Amino acid sequence: MKSPVHLEHPFGTQIVKDNMARSWSLLLLPFALALVASVAQAAVVEYTFNVGNLSISQLCQQEMIITAVNGQLPGPTIVATEGDTVVVHMVNESPYNMTIHWHGIFQRGTPWADGPAMVTQCPVRPGGNYTYRFNVTGQEGTLWWHSHFSFLRATVYGALIIKPRGGAKAYPFPVPDEEVVVILGEWWKTNVYDLQQRSLVTGNPAPHADAYTINGKPGDFYNCSAPNQTHKFELKQNKTYMLRIINAALNTPLFFKVANHSFNVVAADACYTKPYKTDVVVISPGQTVDALLVPDAGVAAAVGGRYYMAVIPYNSAVNAADPSFLYSLTNSTAIVEYGGGPATSPPMVPDMPEYNDTATAHRFLSNMTALVPNRVPLAVDTHMFVTVSMGDTFCGPEQTMCMPDDKGTIFASSMNNASFILPNTTSMLEAMYKGSIDGVYTRDFPDTPPIVFDYTADASDDNATLKHTFKSTKVKTLKYNSTVQMVLQNTRLVSKESHPMHLHGFNFFVLAQGFGNYNETTDPAKFNLVDPQERNTVAVPTGGWAVIRFVADNPGVWFMHCHFDAHLEFGLGMVFEVQNGPTQETSLPPPPSDLPQC
Repeated sequence: MKSPVHLEHPFGTQIVKDNMARSWSLLLLPFALALVASVAQAAVVEYTFNVGNLSISQLCQQEMIITAVNGQLPGPTIVATEGDTVVVHMVNESPYNMTIHWHGIFQRGTPWADGPAMVTQCPVRPGGNYTYRFNVTGQEGTLWWHSHFSFLRATVYGALIIKPRGGAKAYPFPVPDEEVVVILGEWWKTNVYDLQQRSLVTGNPAPHADAYTINGKPGDFYNCSAPNQTHKFELKQNKTYMLRIINAALNTPLFFKVANHSFNVVAADACYTKPYKTDVVVISPGQTVDALLVPDAGVAAAVGGRYYMAVIPYNSAVNAADPSFLYSLTNSTAIVEYGGGPATSPPMVPDMPEYNDTATAHRFLSNMTALVPNRVPLAVDTHMFVTVSMGDTFCGPEQTMCMPDDKGTIFASSMNNASFILPNTTSMLEAMYKGSIDGVYTRDFPDTPPIVFDYTADASDDNATLKHTFKSTKVKTLKYNSTVQMVLQNTRLVSKESHPMHLHGFNFFVLAQGFGNYNETTDPAKFNLVDPQERNTVAVPTGGWAVIRFVADNPGVWFMHCHFDAHLEFGLGMVFEVQNGPTQETSLPPPPSDLPQC
């Protein structure tokens, strides 16, 4: 029998400091307000993140050096309570520049702590440090943190859990006996920073991962798998467990199952949902899902019962000649074991979907609804129609070893044919704050594509004009408190593929999703304006579209991008610049004194 590997993560250095003043709990959700009727005291939750080298042996490699936080993979789990202030002292002892993004945190009043390199801050250089400070008021659930520089988030990541101010009794679902964190990732047998740099200078995509991981371990079905390379979850009979599932993979959507178990989904991206029963979870990079684990009849009573938890890639690319070029067609596993006696048999293996099972993926991703209804803003101030495309461009100054194709072009990606490139002299937020954006960014991101065409038709792949894009740093400027509706339209250029689009600084409502070209005449009738799911990352259907809506009530510059780092590297992103509101509290604050300089 393999040695047990318990789920609990070391929490790093945690210091909780009581505030002198008491404040009423500011839970925003109506059901939570009904549960919390007493005065609660917020706290400062403090951690130290030492980012440095970690030697690890995995998948036939005796030793490999990766970048990690506090010598852990995954990194430390941050646990806070709604309304707390989180303080993280990041010390960069690695040989690379570094930033940390707090994925899904609104950063209201603290935009300097958001973390994407050259968007809200210059990176922290080797030997440097920076203190991230932010509040978690009005948010509950499972979020996460990760590096936002190069491909380093492949190993620099961890969970960020926000508990209700009213305690477990404030959950709007049956209170679980225990909660466990399940972080899904990818693993390369080579240095990921070197992979990114080679991709940058050649203009060619980096190779796919060699393996997938569950809580940092690849599992039993890879070459050279060892007992200490499979994570084990030890459960007890007749107990209810909530899984906090995070897809921290760099580039791969995943199907997630546990043999002889099903799930009751209760939240996604730290937003409560109506209970949704399913035997499979589909989760794209950047997304989180909270689900109660439901054993099949007889499982919970089976002392010593063992079951595989497994993930495989969801290959959404419709017209890729070789799917294995995009994803590693392998599976990662962990073991769910009911204690109290000896193991009864080898773990049971779940029946997994086909790699390209788009019907299953779409059913899961489109059927969840919000627990609390009637929160969607109905009047829209800004309408945007944005294509999300693969394409090509010419070699630029960054491609010092450019390897173009026979047409003289290299791979690129874009939104409305604008292929995003980061500035290199100052961060965009600092330029906005100082009012000196010249040479940093321009305010001309288009509301519509420059050319209207049949976005998902196979014939569009033959149109060289449509596929070609140019590098730029364009933003869309929004008035404070304006309501924005954005249609995200996937295209057939190069390939149809599901793109997980993540918006920093906000949640949004997913009003509708579909396949083919969005029809502005007939498709609005499909909008769910009553209880649409609320997320910070939406998986735009392959060869299809998604409509999102949000209120721009958070001044600053906020990155919106594909959460496939391979696509972000080639330009699949843009930035919203949200103007100041009428008061000091609704205006951009000055930067902290230790803000890193370029």
